[in-house]
Amino acid sequence: MTQIHLGHLFHIGGGPILGDAAAALVSVPDGALVVDDGGRIVFCGPRSALPDDDGTAAVHDHRPGFLLPGFVDTHIHFPQTYAGDSYGGGQLLEWLEQCIFPSEARFADPEFAAQAAVEFCDRRIAAGTTAAMVFGSAFPHAQDALFGETRRRGLRLVSGRGIQTVGPASASPLLTSEADAIRLTREEIDRWHAADTGNVDTALLHVAIVPRFSLSVTVETLKALGELYDSVRHRGVYVHSHLNENNRAGTGEVDSTKQLYQVNTYLDTYDGRFLPGSAVGGKSLLGRRTILAHSVHCQDVELARMAETGTSIAHCPVSQQFLGSGTMPWKSTVASGVNIAAGTDFGGGDEWLIPRVLSDAFKVHISEAGDDGVSMHPGEMLFLGTLAGARALDMEDRFGNFDVGKEADFVVIDASRVPALNAALTHGVRSDDPGRAAEQTLFALLMGIREPAISEVYVQGRRVGPG
Repeated sequence: MTQIHLGHLFHIGGGPILGDAAAALVSVPDGALVVDDGGRIVFCGPRSALPDDDGTAAVHDHRPGFLLPGFVDTHIHFPQTYAGDSYGGGQLLEWLEQCIFPSEARFADPEFAAQAAVEFCDRRIAAGTTAAMVFGSAFPHAQDALFGETRRRGLRLVSGRGIQTVGPASASPLLTSEADAIRLTREEIDRWHAADTGNVDTALLHVAIVPRFSLSVTVETLKALGELYDSVRHRGVYVHSHLNENNRAGTGEVDSTKQLYQVNTYLDTYDGRFLPGSAVGGKSLLGRRTILAHSVHCQDVELARMAETGTSIAHCPVSQQFLGSGTMPWKSTVASGVNIAAGTDFGGGDEWLIPRVLSDAFKVHISEAGDDGVSMHPGEMLFLGTLAGARALDMEDRFGNFDVGKEADFVVIDASRVPALNAALTHGVRSDDPGRAAEQTLFALLMGIREPAISEVYVQGRRVGPG
């Protein structure tokens, strides 16, 4: 049955780059979104311009609520479902050893992992996250639980088991041999990639190759993963990992990686250049379906290489503050042309909501020193949390905005459920200029959204929750 959803529509129309997102912002205060019985958008525009129908369409009147594209989280950790706000007495590497490796080891228990999969999907739906790149558990049964529960709930998922072949004693339950790392990864691809429809172009479920980060594997692991990816790249498999997250002088992740591998840049380890002096030693893991989280301390040559290959950055300002990892320099990263999308990094971040990530991004980047500070436009913020994420997942042709023909992934925002948000939207000062007034409303909305305000979540036109 055709569905008509009424409300104030906001989305980023077309296929702009980040720098053009402000001009591509679409606001339709008295809008209508029409979804056909196949879950695709057939109309997006003013309610007054609705095409005639035979009266059989189901009308959902969300007014005075808002309709936004579903949020896309390009970096979140499934085995850290219960690890938010963990205190490790230090930054990234201490936090991993003291808190995260022991927490992730608990997923060895199949019942615990199954419970976590339910909780993880509950939290995603409550936060309006319709699509996500999910860093997976080391344990195959936990990944089976995640994929199975995600399929049951009707959400979009890209995930892969977290690959570790070396690490400290606290990580030992998560480690495998080199051979098992490749075998288990290949088995997960064969079992779950496009398992729901059998067609990667229509599937909700996808698999990624996920080395935890370069310090958790060896040259041999990276070479074997590159060869594996070279053999499955044509099937639409993804790659996901961390890059240039923490650079505490001498002992941080970035310096430690460069010293261990004797390479010129951290990115070289993922680009098949992991022999001393960054000589080619294997196949590259970079490409249009590769997302590297954080990228806080990138060299210009790394940004240029990511832009050249179509590799995307998952920007995670919440966790970068939580772990003291620093601030990704906004202007220079944007100027490189690399695609940047939003990631919560839960539980390194302590927020499930993409709008909270966008809020922190605004605050962080306006606070950069001197001329580096920038006031992000609300359209850029919305782009980061929706269309840029779809682009990072190489599925921009399927979802990410309300363009006609795309699959209808969207969230309904009922501001009355959050009194502070409702007050800001109802009584906040607005410009006499309609365009600026729309920007001000969207900004207040993105800054003020909390979970209770997300009243309905849809994927492919089907309501998946909450409740």
